[in-house]
Amino acid sequence: MKNNSVKKTNFIRIAIVDDHKVVAEGFERLINDSENVRVIGKAFSVAGCWELLAEINPDVILLDISLPDGNGIRLCGEIKKKYPRIKILMLTSYNELFTITSALDAGADGYVLKNSMSEEVLEGIRVVVSGKKFLCEEANVTISENKNTPMELTRREIELLRLIAEGLTLQQLADKMCLGIETIRSYRKNLNVKLGAHNTVQLLQKAKDLTLL
Repeated sequence: MKNNSVKKTNFIRIAIVDDHKVVAEGFERLINDSENVRVIGKAFSVAGCWELLAEINPDVILLDISLPDGNGIRLCGEIKKKYPRIKILMLTSYNELFTITSALDAGADGYVLKNSMSEEVLEGIRVVVSGKKFLCEEANVTISENKNTPMELTRREIELLRLIAEGLTLQQLADKMCLGIETIRSYRKNLNVKLGAHNTVQLLQKAKDLTLL
C-alpha cells in the first residue's frame, strides 16, 4: 500500500513488509513520529512487496521473515540482486543464530527484533542508510554467545522433519504426533525459517545437506 501523503525528499524513505497489518501500522506510527524518517509504503506479502517496489523507491525496507507466500530471507536476497541500492533491515521475532546468520548471508544490512526499543529500531535505520551493518543488542548477544554453536532443532522439530520426509499429510502429521494442526503448522514454519527453506522440497534437501535426515 502506497502512502501518497509523503511529498518531501529529505526524509529517509522507509517501506515496511510484514504479514501483520497491525504490526506494520504500529511501526509506521513509530517511524513517522521521529525526525527525518518517513514510511512511504507498506506491503503484507512477497507479492505485495514486488508490487510496491515497482511503484516506490525506498531507502530502507523493514522486512519480516515469516510472510504468507514466502520466506523473507529468500526475498531479501532477491531484492538485493534487483535493487542493490536499497538497504534491508530485517525486523522479526526470530532470535536464533542460524536465522540471523542466514539473513546476513542473504545480504541483509541489519537485523532487529520486534521487541527492541523504538530507539534501537530508528538507530538501525540510520546506521544501515550510512552504509554500515547493524545488529540490535539481543541479536548481537545471540551471535556473540553462539559463535561456535551449530544450529539446533528441538526433539519435536526433528520428529516432524522425519515424518515430513515420509510424505505424511498435515492431518496425518497431527495424528502421528498427537498435536493440533495449528501446532504442526507452527512447528513447520519454524523448520522452514531455521533451515532457510521455502517449500517441502527445499526443506528436505536442506535437512539432507545438514545430515539431519
